Amino acid sequence: MAHIITGRCIDVKDQSCVEVCPVDCIHPAQALDGQEAFSASPQLYIDPDVCIDCGACVPECPVNAIYYIDDLPAEDAPSIAINAAFFGRSAAR
Repeated sequence: MAHIITGRCIDVKDQSCVEVCPVDCIHPAQALDGQEAFSASPQLYIDPDVCIDCGACVPECPVNAIYYIDDLPAEDAPSIAINAAFFGRSAAR
């Protein structure tokens, strides 16, 4: 399982979550992926294969866009597939 960044991040892309992530699983981040990749993406995403579910990112998000997948509100369920697609994976819960 992993954490999911929802559509509340779209056009916000505050990187407070990136700064506290101990395993660099949040992309595209300016420092990790470069300005071009950061600018081209509408939001940030969490790599489910790298995320260790520490939850450090959750309280740092100023728009409350990050959820543990099992706590994801029903209306944000499409974010699972969107997040998976960014990393070229199929959505699995």
